[in-house]
Amino acid sequence: MTLADLVDLVRGGTLGPDPAKCAVSVAFTTRQGVRHATRDQSYRNTVISLRVAEAVGSCAVDDIADAEVHDCVGATVADLLDHPAPAVRTAALDAYLMHARPHARSNARTVTIDPGDSLAKSMARAAAVVDLLDPAPGDRVLVVGVVNSLLHHLRERGATYVPCDLRPGSTEWGEPIVPDALSALPGCDLVLASGMTLGNGTFEPLLRHAAGKPVVLFAQTASAVLPWFIGSGVRAVSAEPYPFFWLDGGPTTIHHYTERPAC
Repeated sequence: MTLADLVDLVRGGTLGPDPAKCAVSVAFTTRQGVRHATRDQSYRNTVISLRVAEAVGSCAVDDIADAEVHDCVGATVADLLDHPAPAVRTAALDAYLMHARPHARSNARTVTIDPGDSLAKSMARAAAVVDLLDPAPGDRVLVVGVVNSLLHHLRERGATYVPCDLRPGSTEWGEPIVPDALSALPGCDLVLASGMTLGNGTFEPLLRHAAGKPVVLFAQTASAVLPWFIGSGVRAVSAEPYPFFWLDGGPTTIHHYTERPAC
């Protein structure tokens, strides 16, 4: 399975309704800034989301103009799969698959993140993701998309890691963040990567260069898309649809896939 293969299946109606008859009714952005209690670092993210029927598909993006988002309203999924912006294409594909093959009717295992403050929920989500990765003590993990709560739990499990992100900086423990994930791959045993890699175009190169290393994804971006790559370079996916855990102090749900959804 490649991204092009998956898009072809969608265009052909193999996975659900005709995408030319599925229109976007709502398009919006979520802009987040956060600094958890007791943490020294803050960060911010922007996400574009598109609604198709009852489903919302999302993709993180560095920035996007309000007019570009508004122009998605009324467009069909078929139209937006040809959009020049990768984030729009990704959100449209995600919304379509969320509509055609919702997580609740999939073969995924549902995991509930209990209510709590932002740090408690971040840590709980991270613990569930690291459980899915299941590193052994001494394993070296390439982490693509730095989330300090994930790094905390890897340290707790006795694993080491190489933190990689397109944003420069350092981790909560002062470790430098590596910008080039591919150069760090040879020295790592496992890969834990964000769904943002699909939206920024680094996902398929990462899979090609992983060369058989186990790859686990934690996905807010493209949570309904990435499970289709299980068995094609991906071992498991922690899929988290909108609204994400950081938007609400109440319980939220993630879905753990270890098998590809059925066609």
